[in-house]
Parts: sequence; C-alpha cells; structure tokens
Amino acid sequence: MPATPQRFETASGTAYAVAGSGAPLVLIHGVGMRIEAWAPQIAALSERFEVIALDLPGHGESRPLPKGATLTDFVARIATFLTEIGRGPVSIAGHSMGALIAGGLAAEAPAQVSRVALLNGVYRRDPAARAAVEARAAEISTGGFDREAPLARWFGAAGEHEAARTLCRQLLATVDAEGYATAYGAFATGDAVYADRWRDVACPALFLTGEGDLNSSPAMSRAMAAAAQNGRALVIADHRHMVNLTAPDLVNAALIDWMGWTVSQRKEACHDA
Repeated sequence: MPATPQRFETASGTAYAVAGSGAPLVLIHGVGMRIEAWAPQIAALSERFEVIALDLPGHGESRPLPKGATLTDFVARIATFLTEIGRGPVSIAGHSMGALIAGGLAAEAPAQVSRVALLNGVYRRDPAARAAVEARAAEISTGGFDREAPLARWFGAAGEHEAARTLCRQLLATVDAEGYATAYGAFATGDAVYADRWRDVACPALFLTGEGDLNSSPAMSRAMAAAAQNGRALVIADHRHMVNLTAPDLVNAALIDWMGWTVSQRKEACHDA
C-alpha cells in the first residue's frame, strides 16, 4: 500500500508533504497547481523512495514571494527549502514552471542535486511563443484571467483524460490570484535564464515531454538533453502538457529508471515512447 503523505511547513514558509522512505525525491509542480497535481507519482514512487512534494510559493499553503519575483527568486527559495529539510543531495523532478526551477537548482546549487528531471520544460521560446506567453502573463497580472483557458492547451478537446482535466480545473479554481500572477510572470520570462548553463550540469538529467505539447515541445527537450553532459530525452506519444497525469504509468516508469542512473553511464540517444 502506498504511504499516506505527512504534511509539514519549513521556517521559510514552504509547505510540503512526505511519503515513503528511501532515496529522497523532490517534486516541484507547475504554475497554478499544488502538491495534489503529483498524486499518481506520490502514490507509486513512495513505494520505492522518500517522495517530498512541495507547494510553490504563493500556491497551496506556501508563503508567497513578493510581487514581481523572478525565476531566480523562486530558485533561491527552493534552494533554501532543500537546506531546511536536510536530506543532503536529492533527486529533483519538476513540471513546467517546476522544471524551470529544477534546472535552475541544477545550475546554481549542484551540491544539493544528485539528479534532475524536467517534465514538460520550456527552453528558448521562439518570438511568437514568447509574445503569446508574455501576453498571457500580462492578462493574468490584472486578476481577470480565464482559468479555463489553460485546460485547452494542456488537454486539447474535451472528452479525453476527464479525471485529470477535472483535477486541474479544481486546482486552478482555488489558486491564489496574486501568487499565480507572480509565478506566471517568472515562468513567462524564465525560459532563457539558465539556458546557457546546461553545459555545466554534470548530474544525470532527464528531459521528458508529451508529443503534442506545443509549448514545452519535444524539440525543446531534445535540445536540453543534447546540451547537458549526461542528458536524455523521452517523448511520450499521444500526450500533451499534463503528461504526469494523463500517462502516469509511463512517467512513473521513466522516473524509476532515471532514479537508477549514474554519471558513469554512457549518454544515450533521445528516444520516444
């Protein structure tokens, strides 16, 4: 039976849940979500590892960062969190905005990171994509944003993956508007912040996305994997942005495999699943 997560809060104000025992694995969700967005991973992976899932600043029960905080501010806050929980070097998997933070941690705090996985991570958006995400950030900053709009990008037409869509709708409906706006602003401008640092990242690095994710595209994952010293890319066919919820068995299997990688293993070619 999977362990029931226990909930805690650090002195700096980061709320987190812990389940299972073994090698520590930290999970960082995306903008608008919270710990519950990792439910399939917590249930499955806690049978093998100590899974530590956190709420981003301004999300769930975590204390917010100041308005206008940048990606580097989010990275610094989570680096503080890693120090506070005292697990030593940990494996870190992040989704979307969480992937940007995970990449920043691998670059800025390598002594705290034993391996890193970016799920649906963004990397060097083209001008059209940058303009679109910056326009969304500006709209969200007004507080009058459409909380249904992300669902169409994440899942496509209604009728597929309804349980995952319903969960994400519920989480978006309850997210704090100011915390969401701050995180989205950092997300919109964060795709190039650490883009030149992948050549310095020596730990095992997985870059996983959905074949149909146009904003965190397979090309982005493959480019990051090629740039990292020990990077591999995995593209999940017939899935989009919330691949950890829509293809949990494939994602869980990929994360279990990644948890066993070592830097001595030969860098492998990118592949699809």
